[in-house]
Amino acid sequence: MANSFISVMEIARQTLPRLIENLVFPNLVYKDFSNEFVKGKGTKIQVKKPVVLEAKDFDAATGVVTQDSKEDSVEVTLDKIASVDVDFQAIESASNVDDLSRLFATPAAVALAQKINGEGLDLYKDIPYNVGTAGTAPSALTDLANVRKALNAQKVPVSGRVAVWDTNADSNFSTIPSIVNAEKSGSTSALREGSIGRIMGLDNYMSQAVKSHTTGITAGTAVKVNGAVAAGAKKLSIDGTALTGKLVYGDIIKIGGSSYTVTKDSAAAASNAIADVEVYPALPAIADNTEVTLVGSHTANLAFNPMAFAFVTRPLSVPSGVESYVTSYNGISLRVVKGYDMKYKKDILSMDVLYSYATMYPELAVRALG
Repeated sequence: MANSFISVMEIARQTLPRLIENLVFPNLVYKDFSNEFVKGKGTKIQVKKPVVLEAKDFDAATGVVTQDSKEDSVEVTLDKIASVDVDFQAIESASNVDDLSRLFATPAAVALAQKINGEGLDLYKDIPYNVGTAGTAPSALTDLANVRKALNAQKVPVSGRVAVWDTNADSNFSTIPSIVNAEKSGSTSALREGSIGRIMGLDNYMSQAVKSHTTGITAGTAVKVNGAVAAGAKKLSIDGTALTGKLVYGDIIKIGGSSYTVTKDSAAAASNAIADVEVYPALPAIADNTEVTLVGSHTANLAFNPMAFAFVTRPLSVPSGVESYVTSYNGISLRVVKGYDMKYKKDILSMDVLYSYATMYPELAVRALG
C-alpha cells in the first residue's frame, strides 16, 4: 500500500530547497525568472539585460554627460532540461518524510545541481579577458590581486564581485594564512563549505564543476596574422609553421597585448593556415604578419560581476492525464511528474528543471587561467 504522504507535491516541496542549497553558479549571477508557463525545451524568450551605468566626476565647465538607461534585451532559447527519473517503487518504501529525503529528495537535488552548475560554468568560453598562466594553478595572493587588477582595468562594478575556482586553486588558497585565519577578523565564511572567503574584494567559491579547456591546435610555431585585418572586423586568418588541428570555441588568441576568444569552431588547418577564425571582441586594424600567441589548454576559473551572466528559467507546463506539481522559489522552478510506463508496466517519477544561460556583459568577467 502506497504511503499517503508520498505525493508529487510533497516530493517537489522537499526537493526544491535542497536543490537551491546545492546550486553555486546560478546563485551568483543575474536571474531571469517569471511564473509564465512554457511548453518545453526550445522555447524562445526575450530576456532584458540588466542596466549598467557608470558614475563620473562632475565637471562644472562642461556640465553633466547623460547616459542611456534604456533596457536592451537578448533572445534566449530555453534549450536545457535537467531531469532525474526513477522507478516510483524505489521510494514507496519510505515510511516518513526523513526517509523520503534520504532515498530521493536529497540525491535528486544533488544530481540536478551538478548538471546545472556545470553547464553554467561553460560560459567561460565567451570571456576573452584573462590573467594567469595556462597550466599553472593559482596559488598565491598575487593571483587574486591580478584578478582584481584586471577587473578594475575593465571598470567592472566593485559591488558583488565573485570568483569561482577549481579544486586545485581551492587547495592552494586554503593554505594561505590570511584565508585560513579568516575567523579572526570576525568572519567564518572561509571555513564553510563552498566558500574560500572574501579576499581582494572578491567573494571566492570553490566548485568541482569548473571547466578544463582543451585547445584545438595540436602543433604550430611562429603563428602570425595571414592577411591585413580592418578595424571592427570579427574574423581573421592565421598561419604558422607546422600548424595543425583547428581553433575551437573558447580558445584564446593574443595579438598586440589584447586577448580574443574564438566564438565558433574553425575549419581544420590546411597548408599550415586557418582561415576565417571568428573572434570576440571586434579587432582593431592589424597588419599582415603580426605575431599571434595561442594560449594553451587551461583550467577556466572565473571572476565576474553578477551582471556578466544570466541564469534563465521558466516553469514547465503541467502534462495532461498524469499526477504532477510545479513549485518555484528564489528564481528556480521545479516540476515533478508521476506517470505510468506502459511498456514496462510500472510507475515512473520524473523531476525536471527547464533553463538556459546567457552571457550578458562579457566585459564584466575575467578568465583566471589555471
